[in-house]
Amino acid sequence: MLSVIIPAYNEQENIKNTACVISGILQQAGIDYEIIFVDDGSKDSTWAEIISAHEADTNVRGVRFSRNFGKEGAIFAGLKAAQGDCAVLIDCDLQHPPELIPNMYSMWESGAEVVEAIKASRGKESLFYKLFAKSFYKMMKSSSGINLDGASDFKLLDRRAVDALNELPERMTFFRALSSWVGFRTEKIEFDVKPRAAGKTKWNFTKLFKFAVNSITSFTNLPIHLITAVGIIFGIFAAVVGVQTLVNYFCGNAAEGFSTVILLILIVGACILIGIGVIGFYLSKIYEEIKQRPRYIVAERVGEGRKGEQNERTDRS
Repeated sequence: MLSVIIPAYNEQENIKNTACVISGILQQAGIDYEIIFVDDGSKDSTWAEIISAHEADTNVRGVRFSRNFGKEGAIFAGLKAAQGDCAVLIDCDLQHPPELIPNMYSMWESGAEVVEAIKASRGKESLFYKLFAKSFYKMMKSSSGINLDGASDFKLLDRRAVDALNELPERMTFFRALSSWVGFRTEKIEFDVKPRAAGKTKWNFTKLFKFAVNSITSFTNLPIHLITAVGIIFGIFAAVVGVQTLVNYFCGNAAEGFSTVILLILIVGACILIGIGVIGFYLSKIYEEIKQRPRYIVAERVGEGRKGEQNERTDRS
């Protein structure tokens, strides 16, 4: 059986259509399936639409969070709820083409344990967004050794990979990188990003920037190393200026450049404060981890799993 996991936040316009499209594709391909919508604390009628989709097709299941916990939490809630021999992650807006799922499933049947869908094109994204994404992926590759260029959350994972991800104890997660980090035999397939089927994107620059910072600090210690590099650069610069000052002193020339000294003090002070801020950010991550709070809280479920999973009102993970 194939589990299709679909995180959803304020996607009331897309639930019914997405469920119908994916169900039709999988039924036509003769693939036994379940569709798991994870309502990430939506404020619209997303949960009502999920219940309606379940009533129309019992293969559709739903998980509703008590509040918005973010896409990462929704992804891992879907992985935990998945009962298939493999699972596919796909966006609710159908920008990830569901027509590729049968091909990904065939690659899994041929022995692939992870099938990554790589973006051949990024669709109608602004030049600024594309440059931002390229810089982010380049930074992740240089710091962690994992190539995320063109990567997306659109993936198929074998049960062994799903179980490996579910066993990870960390709370601050970055699924896109972790799904590569766990290893296993990986194949890739390209796709073109489609326009949204309905509704508007819930991502803006502020959310994307925050997501990028959280992802970098959750998966790499690059910012800490950058602080060290800045310190070394300023140390070399200070040594050069020190030698120059001594030479001028012994040559009888008065030291000049009061404005320059003030400017250097301001620059060094700014670098120190930035460094303290980065260290403080990492400390806040450690603080969040050691509290061991759940990634998400499930308020309600709809649809009984194939293996006898009962509907629950409250769950923690």
